[in-house]
Amino acid sequence: MTEDRNFDDIAHKFVKNIYGSGKGEIRQAVVWQDLESILGQLGESKPLDILDAGGGLAQLSQQIANRGHHVTLCDLSSQMLELAEKDIEAAGLLPQYRFVHAPVQEIAQHVDKQTDLVLFHAVMEWLADPREALNVILSQVKPGGIASVMFYNQNGLLFKNLICGNLTHVEEGMPHRKRFKLQPQKGLPPEDVYQWIEEAGFNILGKSGVRTFHDYMKDTRMGEYTFEQVVAMEQKLCRQEPFISLGRYIHVWAQRPLDK
Repeated sequence: MTEDRNFDDIAHKFVKNIYGSGKGEIRQAVVWQDLESILGQLGESKPLDILDAGGGLAQLSQQIANRGHHVTLCDLSSQMLELAEKDIEAAGLLPQYRFVHAPVQEIAQHVDKQTDLVLFHAVMEWLADPREALNVILSQVKPGGIASVMFYNQNGLLFKNLICGNLTHVEEGMPHRKRFKLQPQKGLPPEDVYQWIEEAGFNILGKSGVRTFHDYMKDTRMGEYTFEQVVAMEQKLCRQEPFISLGRYIHVWAQRPLDK
């Protein structure tokens, strides 16, 4: 039986290779563009309550906290929480944060009210039962609130393997290769995630593809470009098809309707 992934054993490596990379920078830029729109829709006339579920270093929620909002950061990894707390302290944002060391599935035991905005980013692909966890997280959103969900895209994983010529691996069902410790255990079919969100009673407001072409670019420099151009082009293309469905990750945000 597959278990939920805890990053205690490779927390520092994860931070360096994921957050401190060009891929991480593109992810931050694309999703923050969406979050600014979400915050505008929620309205920022008063501090919002944010839940960063499985938030790792809390890089995006730190940007939100910097705007005066309150964040509960929950993570299964004590090492990741420790690194996050140091980072948050260095940014002068500790008063805005509350830390919860627990699996996201148990978050209801640690909070006493629903939240305006939930961030659930790059977590489901590491879980044995992603739908169960998603339902728990969605239940924490108050009526009128928004869930921001990012997941590892099965389509992107398939396409990457196809263009790399890994056809035998595709034919075998793309089993997880244990030697790639920082690669998620599985990709999630977008249509499944969208259905889970809608079946929970939420209305999908928008979708973005995260790294829609960067990861497919050849290693050799065939063209003329800068990394800044890559980021800008990713931000430009991310909300239109077919690029959404080709993203290595997909960011989808949805709103719980107000009670009638």
